[in-house]
Amino acid sequence: MIFDFIGTLVSVRNYDMEASTRKLYKAIFDAGFKVDEKDFLKAYGEAHEKYRIVRYEELVEVTNAVWVSEALNSLGFNTSAEDTCLKSAINVFFADYLESLKLNPCAKELLSEASSACKTGLISNFTYAPVIYAAARRLGIGHCFNAVLVSEDVGVRKPNRKIFDEALRRLRVNAEETVYVGDSPLEDMKGAAVVGMKTIFVPSQFYSLGNLQESGQKPD
Repeated sequence: MIFDFIGTLVSVRNYDMEASTRKLYKAIFDAGFKVDEKDFLKAYGEAHEKYRIVRYEELVEVTNAVWVSEALNSLGFNTSAEDTCLKSAINVFFADYLESLKLNPCAKELLSEASSACKTGLISNFTYAPVIYAAARRLGIGHCFNAVLVSEDVGVRKPNRKIFDEALRRLRVNAEETVYVGDSPLEDMKGAAVVGMKTIFVPSQFYSLGNLQESGQKPD
């Protein structure tokens, strides 16, 4: 069995994106990038939108440090996505988000039973892989998975079949003998079905049964 993570196994509760973005700015300012907050947020928003299109239309994953560095460079700085100061600032940005992730009811019991009966995997679309690994550990479910794939590490996003194929390769199983559990009609249901997996849809805070019906996808 392979599971999606956010929405399927965990929910996001009481998260404030604007507050996290302000903390990102402060961390960047404190790291030596002395830039006006309004100017940074404008450049950050433009860079984020540019790469959002790449991520959702081309299904290529782009990590946060790429658009943060591009925003800063557009303001006259000379930095890169590999800058350790930027990575530290991104850790600050995601700290509250990490704390906001809570296990859905029965998720831990389901994973315990599944992992004792068969190989289990996790595939998550996420721009910063350390958040997913840390969340799985903090919630006490990291040990349940034989393979964990995050789009930042793989380089592509669901529903790109490459990330599903890579999961099958790491688990050493065939698609026909694999069940995929997720909440997104497009990213999860369509993506897994194209590869040949059986699919189970889980309604979440992000996607309802109505969304599934509108998508035309038909889980097994």
